[in-house]
This record gives sequence, structure tokens and C-alpha cells, in this order.
Amino acid sequence: MRSSKPLFRKVLVANRGEIAVRIVRALRELNIASVAVFSEVDRRALHVQMADEAICIGPAPSSESYLSIAKVIGAARESGADAVHPGYGFLSENADFAKACEEACIKFIGPRWQAIQQMGSKTAARRVAIAAGAPIVPGTEQGVSDAAQARAIAEQIGYPVLLKAAAGGGGKGMRRVDSEGELVGAMRSAAGEAERAFGSGEVYLEKLIEKPRHIEVQVLGDERGNLIHLGERECSIQRRHQKVVEECPSPLTIQRPELRAEIGEAALKIARAVNYSSAGTLEFLADQQGRFYFLEMNTRLQVEHPVTEWVTGMDLVAWQIRIAAGEALTVRQEDVRWSGSAIECRVYAEDPANNFFPCPGRIVHYTEPAGTGVRVDGGVYAGWNVPLEYDPLLVKLSTWAGTREAAIARMQRAVNEFRVLGITTNLSLFSELMADPNWIAGDLHTGFLEEFMRRRPRQNEASDNILAAVLAAAAHNAKAAPVAANAEAATSSAWLTQARAGLLR
Repeated sequence: MRSSKPLFRKVLVANRGEIAVRIVRALRELNIASVAVFSEVDRRALHVQMADEAICIGPAPSSESYLSIAKVIGAARESGADAVHPGYGFLSENADFAKACEEACIKFIGPRWQAIQQMGSKTAARRVAIAAGAPIVPGTEQGVSDAAQARAIAEQIGYPVLLKAAAGGGGKGMRRVDSEGELVGAMRSAAGEAERAFGSGEVYLEKLIEKPRHIEVQVLGDERGNLIHLGERECSIQRRHQKVVEECPSPLTIQRPELRAEIGEAALKIARAVNYSSAGTLEFLADQQGRFYFLEMNTRLQVEHPVTEWVTGMDLVAWQIRIAAGEALTVRQEDVRWSGSAIECRVYAEDPANNFFPCPGRIVHYTEPAGTGVRVDGGVYAGWNVPLEYDPLLVKLSTWAGTREAAIARMQRAVNEFRVLGITTNLSLFSELMADPNWIAGDLHTGFLEEFMRRRPRQNEASDNILAAVLAAAAHNAKAAPVAANAEAATSSAWLTQARAGLLR
């Protein structure tokens, strides 16, 4: 999709890590110059090395760098960029930032700031969904602060209920309430956490759906009113309410193909109601009977967009850029085709055996898997120090094949070939998950990973990676090929058992 005439002259990428690398590559293919921004701790980051220009915007704390609207706008002006791509996270769903770009005559590559503002509040988004005729989880459309009102509503919809922050997600400001006696204390706790996390203590109440599936729909619209959906993604494999594994299509729509059209139309109704343009995602919960309910909208690109790109063959980042430049969406709904199945695993520097505790540090060896149907969206390299200050996502590993079973087998192979030594990662968890009969059967829900972790034998990812790092360093220093070969095999549990025994003797 290379353009002979640049859509923009220069685009500033207001993000870091793997998504910044992804956007820089898309800009290069579209013949557009790229500008990276970075904090002082990210000076040697991969996205900084890859961009055509790079500007330091402050110290490590994100509040003083990546989250500073003034500094990002200042960098765009300094570099002469005529557009900004926010990626996801940081300022991507900040209506004030999108508005500031507009006021500075810098194109924001994303939706209009009014749509971001309208859908940024979950209670406002619920009202939009109701007006559009889309199904929502029973609950309130306004924040609740009065205990008597909350009791009456909870009694009406029935316990258990959920208290949720209106201004954000990720599990912050969320509390399960099983009885009236828990309600007042939960409201106070949820509101306090929401205020600290999002600057707003507004919480609302909704019916708790037991063992729901988390299913989201990708939409894409231009600034001329054309809007399509690109199908659904299953995002039920989560830890602490944050996604870890995603796939397209959902096993639910493989079993019930008619569901894609139903949930897709519901997503389009909501997106049309706010005159949405660019890439966006409508999130739904599905109950055990397969009924679905609108949850919230993410007015940005999603971390898991590669699985949709695999299955539809559409480059979402390139389309975001083209749409922002004023081009019309040339793909109609009837033109969209879905082929095969794709799975994405988020590879984090974290220890699954220690409640997924972040494990920053220096990567001493790094080898990506390769082959047909394997994609790695990464932002790290051997020698890179994974910083403590940011989310510990390293790379996104995704696979595609003609069937879900083949995509799972390919992911199993790719995970086992991936080598990240010197730090603890969650790669071994994915190797085990891909072999789990319940996962393979597609019998999923948002508590699946928690149940899986209880079944999983306790691992020792941290000591295994430290041991592997020591051996890899020894192999490098000695320039001994046989030892290096052993270090390459460091994620093999049998080899590690032998190595531990050898070190103990």
C-alpha cells in the first residue's frame, strides 16, 4: 500500500516500545518521515533507533514525558511534523490531547476529540449504546454515590453486582459485591481507587455476569461517514482484568457463525451514533448462553490488532494514516473477508509464578521465532535494559493458519523457539496454555487463566532464566560453540534439570 505522493510529510509517533516500532514501519512503507519521542531512560530504545528523527521529551516518569501534552506538542512543532500518531495507551484516548493537536494545526491520527470525550466515560457510553438500540449489561447509566440508591438498584437487578469506575478500566475501581452488607464499603473503596487512578471517583453499578466471555469488535471508519466492522476478537484470557492472549475469530463465532453479523451490527450502531472515524473497538461481554452485552468503547488502535490484520488482510495502521489524511475508505462491508484463524500472545517481562510480578532487567540473548504464519511485533533487542517505569510488554507474538487447531500448533512451535534470556518472561506459560485441553476446546471465560494457574504446577521461571543467562554469558566469553548450543536450548525443561544438577555438583 505504498503511496507515490506522501499522505503526510512527517509524522510524530507519540509512544514507545513495540507500537512505536510498528507505526514507524508503517510510515516508512507509506513514504512518510517519522519522528520518535523518548524519555531519558528510553534513549537507546529500538523505536528511537529506527525513526528518522528523535527528540527527548523528559525524564523517565511518564507524567513528565509521554503523558505531557505540552511536551509532545512542543516536539511536533520543533520537528515540523504535520501529524501525530498516538499509538495506544499514554495520550491515545485523551480528548484534551486530540483537541490540542487540532488547535496547533497538527493532524491527530485517530478519531475526533468529541468522540473520544463522549466515549471516554463508561456511563456516557452506556447511554449512547441504549439510544442506539444496542444491548447493555443491566445497571445504571449514571454514576452512583448515594448508598440508598445503590441498594435499590442492586436489589432490582439482583446480586452479585459490580461497581466500576466510569473514567477508566484495567480493573482499577472495580469491586464485586455479593450482598447488601458489602455495598457501602465497596462503594467507598472503588471510588477512592478510581479517583487515584483516573482523577474521577465516579463509579457506576451493573449486574455481574458469571463466567463471561470478553469479545470485541474492530471497526474502521473514514471522515466521510463510511463505516465497516472487521469482525470480532476473543479476549477472555486475562490476568488482573488485562488481556494476555487474543484470537480472531472467537471460538464462539466458529460454533455460531451468525453471531458475527449480530455483534458486528450492534458495534456499528454505537459507532455511527458518535460519527466515529479511524480505527476503534467496541467491547462486549457474552454470557454462558451466548447473549452479548455492550461493555465499553476503546477509541484507538488495540494492542491485539495484528490478529484482525492476519485474518482480514487489512493493514489497520496504514488505514488510520490514510483516513487521517482525508482518503475515503474503499472497502465496503460486503468486501470484507475472513480467512483462517490467528492467535496473539503478549510476551511480558513478568513472573507468572509470582502473581505476574514485573521483572525488568537486561536482555542478554534474544532470538525471535520465524517461519510461515509467524509474526513478531517487538520493541526490544539483546542488550536492552527493560525499564521499571513502564508496562513490561516486550513483544506480541502472533500466528496464523487455516484453522484454529493449526494456529494453536503453530503458536506452540513459535513459543518454544522464542529465546529471551537474562530476564523472566511468561513464555513458558504460553507453551503450557497452548497444550491445555480446555483452551484447545475453546471453552473460555474471563476467569479462565486464574483457574489455569491454580491447576498449573509451580514453575521456577526466574531461576531458569537466571541460569540460562549465566550459561549464555559463559558461552559468549569462552567462545565455545558446544556450550553456546546448550545456552540456546535454555528453555528446555529437561536441559535445565541437567544444568541445575551440573551446577550443584
